[in-house]
Amino acid sequence: MWFKHAHFYRVHDAEAIPLDVLEAALAEFAFRPVSPREARRVGWTTPAGKRSEVRVHEIQGHRLIAMLRQERLLPAAVVNEEVSERAEARELAEGQLLSRRERQLLKEQVLEELLPQAFTRSQRVELWWDTTHNLIGINASSRKRAEEVLDLLRQTLGSLKVTPLATKTPPGRGMTAWLSDPGQRPASLLLGDRVELRAAEDDGVIGARSVDLDSEEMQSLLEGGRQASKLSIGSEGQLRAVLHDDLALKSLQFDDALLDEASQTDNGDDPVVSLETDFALMTGALGTFVDQLIEWLGGEADPRTGLS
Repeated sequence: MWFKHAHFYRVHDAEAIPLDVLEAALAEFAFRPVSPREARRVGWTTPAGKRSEVRVHEIQGHRLIAMLRQERLLPAAVVNEEVSERAEARELAEGQLLSRRERQLLKEQVLEELLPQAFTRSQRVELWWDTTHNLIGINASSRKRAEEVLDLLRQTLGSLKVTPLATKTPPGRGMTAWLSDPGQRPASLLLGDRVELRAAEDDGVIGARSVDLDSEEMQSLLEGGRQASKLSIGSEGQLRAVLHDDLALKSLQFDDALLDEASQTDNGDDPVVSLETDFALMTGALGTFVDQLIEWLGGEADPRTGLS
């Protein structure tokens, strides 16, 4: 269950929630399959899969929960084609064009009829809550999906004050400085070979993989005013990832030594033991890396602003 991506949030003014209380709250909002008339549904599921009934796992203050999201796949092109065919048939029969309001009502009718026939797709999104350091990390590919998990958690708990994790030096400025001046790179920072540069004037983007980040061509682009919006970075013995300018980490790759340690652990084919072993190793590495990242970017920004 190693995270592939991570969006980070700082938790504010949160009282310690007993494990049994949290488990009961999650059960109240447990996932139920989407009904024939629903476009989507979200709810809490068991992180270890169907062989487990545990909805929250805790290892030394680190808690793992998981949201299951199910949606019906009804392509807009299919809906629009059906609406067009029905509208044309009515217009021919009635001898006049349908109004915008009539077309909208026709579309709603088509959606109502086709939705129960649509296939469903499910996606599980994990949330890691470091209750000791008041940090939340969400394994989601987009900020929108991460916010959806937080919305469900707020609904479950009644309230939850969090802000996106922020640093005193904006990530884009920090990444640009590391590329422009090797002397500003922290000693423990490992640069990869993937970068994305944006031009402020026209929003043009240049992306490159397997490139020499210290090449003359790269320096020329930076001197021309381009700013780094994505950069592959890492730390020895922990992980590598692509840092984005909103402080998200994507395409996470954990160190081989950690993965080997996890695979060599005797879990007795118990999915819960296997999950908790991976979780403990992952949070240890990811938590240390986040602390380093905050330090590399000048420390954490004032958390008292922007509460949501």
